[in-house]
This record gives sequence, structure tokens and C-alpha cells, in this order.
Amino acid sequence: VTLVVGYEADQVINHVGTLDSRPEIAFVYNPAYLDGSVLSLLAARDVMTRDQTVLVLDADVLFHPRVMQTLVESPHENCFLIDRNFVPGDEPVKVAIQQGQMVEFRKQLPPDLKYQVLGESVGFFKFDGNIAVKIGHICMGYKMEGLLDAPHEEALRDLLLALPRAFAYEDISGLPWLEVDFPEDIERAVKEVLPAIRKDISDF
Repeated sequence: VTLVVGYEADQVINHVGTLDSRPEIAFVYNPAYLDGSVLSLLAARDVMTRDQTVLVLDADVLFHPRVMQTLVESPHENCFLIDRNFVPGDEPVKVAIQQGQMVEFRKQLPPDLKYQVLGESVGFFKFDGNIAVKIGHICMGYKMEGLLDAPHEEALRDLLLALPRAFAYEDISGLPWLEVDFPEDIERAVKEVLPAIRKDISDF
């Protein structure tokens, strides 16, 4: 596991060190963490360009283990995860699907976009070695062009729209998960999401 850290990096690293059960972890520091998250993905470019399958995961997501299992076991080499059961608004990163193909991936969708299915991105992705290398190059391009405020989703979107047939998705609707962005999300995590996970996994 490679974990990109920035804000309060020492606190994160120290906490990981206290965990009784964890994989081997390498830490990569992104000093520009106040800029767009495309730079965090760029900080992991060494991992992205090894020509090996990689999982790219947002680190602020509480999730049922079956969410990860769905991604890992998917037959699709380049895979997004979507949840159709979400509250519309400006914050969710949306995945629009037309005739089984992803046609847009953004918080704000064009008003004239045609789609049949709309889901929220979980923020978990699987990429084969070839696609991962391309994503690393795109992130470097963002830095060289001075687009330092871009979210990492924009780099993924560029490649999705350029090579739509290279990508597929899995639907995890119904499984409990939560992206923790705001203080109220922590309350929801404790009161709703954790209990829902523990119905299946008591010692989670």
C-alpha cells in the first residue's frame, strides 16, 4: 500500500504505526496538499507507472468490505464503482451512463447530457498497467500546464472520455459506505454507516 499524505502527515503516519493489523505501507508526502488532489495522485506516479494493476482509493471513505471485494473481483480491468442511491447535489462526483457506457464523470454535468443511469462515484478505481501509466502522464501534464487546483477526478475523466471503451463499472448500490468531508459526516458514520456494516461484521 502506498499512502499519499499531506495535511497533518505526522499524525496520520503515527496512527498507522499503532495499528495491530495492517499491510506493509509506504508513505509519499505531497507538500502541495493545499492545491488540487491531482498533485496527490501525481505524488504516487512511481506506483502508477510500474506497468502493474493498481487500485486508486480516496482515503476518506468508510466502507463495507464487500465494496472493496467487488472492485478487486471485478472481471473488468479498468473499473469504476458507482452507487445509484445518493442524494443529488453539488458535492457528489457523478457518473453518467448511457447504454451501458460511462459518458461523464464530474460533480457538475452538462445540462444537455443524455444518460440513462446516474450514480455517485465511490472514489475507488482499478486500472491495468497501461491505463495507470497514461493517468500518471496526464497528471504530470496538469502540473506542467499549471493546473494545480485540479481534482484528481479530472485526470481520470480525461482518459475516460478519450478511451470510453477501455472502462467499465460495478454497481455497489445497497452496500453501506460514506465519504467523510464534513463534521456532520462523522456523526452519520457513527450513527448509521458503522452500525450497518456491523450487522454483517460484528467486530468491524
